[in-house]
Amino acid sequence: MRKEYFEVTWASLRCMVEPSFGERSVINHKDYFTNGNIVTSTAIGITETEVLTADGHSIPYDYLVIATGHKDPVSETKAGRLKEFQAAENEKIKSAQSILIVGGGPSGVKLAGEIAVDFPEKQVTLVHNGPRLLEFIGPKAADKTLKWFARKKVEVKLEQSVDLNSVTNSNGCKIYHTTAGETIQADCHFLCTGKPLASAWLKDTMLKNKLDDQGRLMVDEHLRVKGLNNIFAIGDITDIADINQGVAAQNHPLLAANNLKLLMGGKEGKMSSYKPGAAMAIVSLGRRDAVVQLPFGSMIGRFPGLIKSKDLFVGKARKDRGV
Repeated sequence: MRKEYFEVTWASLRCMVEPSFGERSVINHKDYFTNGNIVTSTAIGITETEVLTADGHSIPYDYLVIATGHKDPVSETKAGRLKEFQAAENEKIKSAQSILIVGGGPSGVKLAGEIAVDFPEKQVTLVHNGPRLLEFIGPKAADKTLKWFARKKVEVKLEQSVDLNSVTNSNGCKIYHTTAGETIQADCHFLCTGKPLASAWLKDTMLKNKLDDQGRLMVDEHLRVKGLNNIFAIGDITDIADINQGVAAQNHPLLAANNLKLLMGGKEGKMSSYKPGAAMAIVSLGRRDAVVQLPFGSMIGRFPGLIKSKDLFVGKARKDRGV
């Protein structure tokens, strides 16, 4: 692993408006992983028996689990990550009067909601290249979110993107240009579009033929890399289509760990199959509200907010790790 800590990633947007929240959502691996060895380095290769790291380690394995997720160029230490929340992101928000958010998926919507609630005096503009916000959930939930933003005076521009390479300055303020020919004046911007998968390093390994055309590891129903008996993959790096990757990030390791235990005990036939959950997702909108997509409909406001928005499941993540 490259970082010395585990981060509750869906809480990082709250940390941008409230940096002290990171004290609980960023957890050092050594605080919960006490029965094993921690190697903090970047994996650069895999053979049939070893994992190779950038600092020269060669780590032998009988069974392997790959969970590298997405590339995220953040600090490798907890202290550094907390400093990023405070010095880089929170100060950037506090010093701006107008803020542009590029991307209307879960991250962009959550960040816009956090800023609109904690800093209602700031002018927030969200630009999304799709026809509606939160395209991974139903259109009614997206429409409710759009109306929520209107009440919070967040301006949303759909079906256009921003050329961040053509930003100009006027009287100390930045001018952003969209593909629809519009200009947006803002003091700063946050890019909340999808992050690339952290799988490029696998293209020169024995797993290069196990990647699909999107760079995801192809897995079987037991979360093993297809065609391999002793290598598992979990999380965003797999080709499993889950509507809510936050939930999947918790369910994948539980099933993989149980299957690994059975496999090591000679009970391969008893391994469980992974089944993507029902079409359900919840997106926080500030500290109290949320929008939820359920199999039978959608809901927005304080009630779904009670489920997630106050603590963002950080307490559960800490409890699951015994901290």
